[in-house]
Amino acid sequence: MEMIVDVTKRYSYADYLSWIDNKRRELFNGLIKMMTPAPSRIHQRIASNLHRELSWYLKRKKCRVFFAPFDVRLPNNGEKENDKIFTVVQPDISIICDLEKLDEAGCIGAPDMIIEIVSPSNSKRDVEEKFQLYQQHGVNEYWIVFPYEKTVNVFILNNKQKYELVGMYAEDAKIPVNCFNGDLIIDLTEIFDND
Repeated sequence: MEMIVDVTKRYSYADYLSWIDNKRRELFNGLIKMMTPAPSRIHQRIASNLHRELSWYLKRKKCRVFFAPFDVRLPNNGEKENDKIFTVVQPDISIICDLEKLDEAGCIGAPDMIIEIVSPSNSKRDVEEKFQLYQQHGVNEYWIVFPYEKTVNVFILNNKQKYELVGMYAEDAKIPVNCFNGDLIIDLTEIFDND
């Protein structure tokens, strides 16, 4: 049976949990944003390569890396009750170092780092809407990956809690992961490899 939701209504995470139709959605300040059914092959390959590199580095460290679908709840004012949380996203990749933010449902609070891989159908969402959400909720490092251009834009929160573009990297560049103080370097030739 098709579930009908009113896209003009504001919903909470409690509502989100009640939907059982297996459609992927996110909530941006209570408004529903539908997600594409399945990412492209190139999107999946890049996500897999990034996850592999990050997982290997984090193997014996306290931070954890997760890939979509993985719910990240971004509450206002530290709210923890499901009916008071109105923003839920499923980033392509999330790194969480404060393990107190993890529970069985996913993450509650801002991850230390988020990576989004832009698809033609979601470029505005990743480049504008999620950019604003992640900045507002204090995600320290945000990477936007453009798979067809083979480029990555890296943003870091500055001391005014605004994103600052710290680098635009292409194809064969090496990117220091700022949340690890540059101790981890991601080689884009490994990320954008052709199979």
